[in-house]
Amino acid sequence: MASAQDRFVLSRLVHRLNFGPKPGQFVQLLNGGLGQATTTVLSAPATDPGLTSLPAPALTDLGPFPAPGSATSTAFNRAMYQQFVLVILWWLDRMVLADYPLVERMTWFWHGHWATAISKVQYALPMKLQNDTLRAHALGNFADMSRAMIVDGALIVWLDGELNVAKAPNENLAREFMELFTLGVGNYTENDVKAAAAALTGYRVVHSNGTVTFNPQLHNSSVLTFLATTGQFDATSLSDYVTSLATDASFVAQRLWFRLVSTSTPAPTHLAAGFADRNIASLVQAIATDPGMADPVNSQVKSPVEWFVSACRALVLQPSKLASPSTAINYISAMGQLPFDPPNVGGWPYDDAWLTASATQYRLALAGYLVKYGDVSPVSVSGDRVQAAADWLGVAQWSANTAAVLAGVQGDPLLLAQLALCAPEYVVNP
Repeated sequence: MASAQDRFVLSRLVHRLNFGPKPGQFVQLLNGGLGQATTTVLSAPATDPGLTSLPAPALTDLGPFPAPGSATSTAFNRAMYQQFVLVILWWLDRMVLADYPLVERMTWFWHGHWATAISKVQYALPMKLQNDTLRAHALGNFADMSRAMIVDGALIVWLDGELNVAKAPNENLAREFMELFTLGVGNYTENDVKAAAAALTGYRVVHSNGTVTFNPQLHNSSVLTFLATTGQFDATSLSDYVTSLATDASFVAQRLWFRLVSTSTPAPTHLAAGFADRNIASLVQAIATDPGMADPVNSQVKSPVEWFVSACRALVLQPSKLASPSTAINYISAMGQLPFDPPNVGGWPYDDAWLTASATQYRLALAGYLVKYGDVSPVSVSGDRVQAAADWLGVAQWSANTAAVLAGVQGDPLLLAQLALCAPEYVVNP
């Protein structure tokens, strides 16, 4: 029988790195031992069996916005909204259906790191293309990811990069590239921002499809002094230089630690040292096996999307095939989060920010909606249904208060499932 400590660590791993277990998976992993369970959680096969039958969303280039009030504007706006909903449900489906969700989990992390919102980009197609880029590099090399992202169409539109020309530099993309994506606050100067902005001049984007082109006539090709080096830079060479710096390794390691382990304790220094080659998969493995992952002080609250995805995985529900997918989307949005639409370039809020009274009410209502359509057979068994709920959801242990509440409703599997999904030990990964 697995120890309480193994249950605790495995609960951390499956919720922090895999969006929670599918039915029966938590006990199966426990029975195989923590070492093999860790290997499974960190697995990222080239082909995920759970995703082979899920088609990509049929997104088309809708072209420029028609004139307001024109004959085509209503149909255009409807198509824009439909594509947005389509791409949201497609990504939620991927998170839920994946048998090996680490890639989707890390794509979700990188979406918050390179935070880009459709509220400004407007078109779903360039957001989907950015999502593909993040997924392709999710466990690859961070230097390669940065090189691709600095010329990503959606990101350039989001941070006004296309307004950046040699005669009228716009510093937004340059500043956020260093402050939020690669180096962190205090590791560059205002002169470095100006130099980086000059290096990023001349890139143009087709808004409707995200295609990026480079116009050398709009580019500042002068010799620049940037972060203690001098030379000619464009987007690629700028990115390569920044991601070669030791400061970049420390910053990225800290960001992963912050989102996956602890928002209150700093990342161990050995993580940055081991990230010298910028191998993301190796960094994730080092984080997953670090003693901090087993430290009780490092609890984290699930964000609304993370909670919703984990609930759907437990209930064997595919978001796009719910009786009313829009109902789920509306509830998640009311809780404060939608894929492809972070609130600002800093990304999503974190931890206790999600524990509001309104979010709690919406979560309870959404759980009630989901259990009506989901598979609650894991808590319909004879015997100890309270323990069965913990095994089903990958909860290490219920508190005495939670166990008492669940015991009081174990005669009603639907209500038991609803309350278990909203229990503190499930909403917060202790």
